[in-house]
Amino acid sequence: MPIIKKKPITPSQRFQILNKFAELTKKKPEKSLVFGLSKKGGRNNTGKITIKYIGGGHKKKYRMLDFKRNKMGIPAIVKSIEYDPNRSCFISLLHYLDGEKKYILSIKGLTVGNQIVSDEITKPRLGNAMFLKNIPLGSIICCIELYPKAGAELARSAGTYAQLLAKQEKYCTVKLPSGETRMVLSNCLATLGSVSNQDHKLVISGKAGRTRRLGKRPRTRCVAMNPVDHGMGGGEGKATGGHPRNRNGIPSHGFKTRKKNKKTNKYIIRKRKNN
Repeated sequence: MPIIKKKPITPSQRFQILNKFAELTKKKPEKSLVFGLSKKGGRNNTGKITIKYIGGGHKKKYRMLDFKRNKMGIPAIVKSIEYDPNRSCFISLLHYLDGEKKYILSIKGLTVGNQIVSDEITKPRLGNAMFLKNIPLGSIICCIELYPKAGAELARSAGTYAQLLAKQEKYCTVKLPSGETRMVLSNCLATLGSVSNQDHKLVISGKAGRTRRLGKRPRTRCVAMNPVDHGMGGGEGKATGGHPRNRNGIPSHGFKTRKKNKKTNKYIIRKRKNN
């Protein structure tokens, strides 16, 4: 997927790298699958700010996506590949043979006119959804269910994918995008292929105005705050604030927050790689 690197005619264009959106085939979404999305500005039902630095942004409409892929055995045709402002990857509009329309996360290499299907056993073709126990070993997969019929939860971001490493009677071993290797129930659905828009990580906005249109407000450095506002605030002059930590005083950069007695720890074979 190509990207655009502009000539520095203005200061904001000097380091700007944008997505060319060459894969998209349709601009307006399917009316029956969208509804209005009101902004919260990071506030809860009492009006208190619970998430800082959120507000403004361009108007959005939410596209209802099918993460469950539970129309078993009914083929669908890819009618369009569209932009979704609510996620980093693209989405595909499917027209099923029974007349129903649904959105799914677009898969890299999926084009208009392709036929895909969701079933227990089917051909291991790009975009098809199958049970993990029926997918060939070593396959690249995405949109993986963590629990049967619960919908896809793993490997849904732009350009991400997982790999099927081993199979047993009840569990399959999957290597996740974070580097973690864990066991997942073999009767969970997964989609063959990797998620679209793999060049999303290369995008550089180049100016503050584009970030504001995404609904992100300016961040205040924590060391510039007072001690009452942040654990790293206060001090004389440009004090560093000690070890990096959040507002509640919990350290970041390597501090483990996962509970030692969590029930699902037994399914993790190898922990994720440390950055």
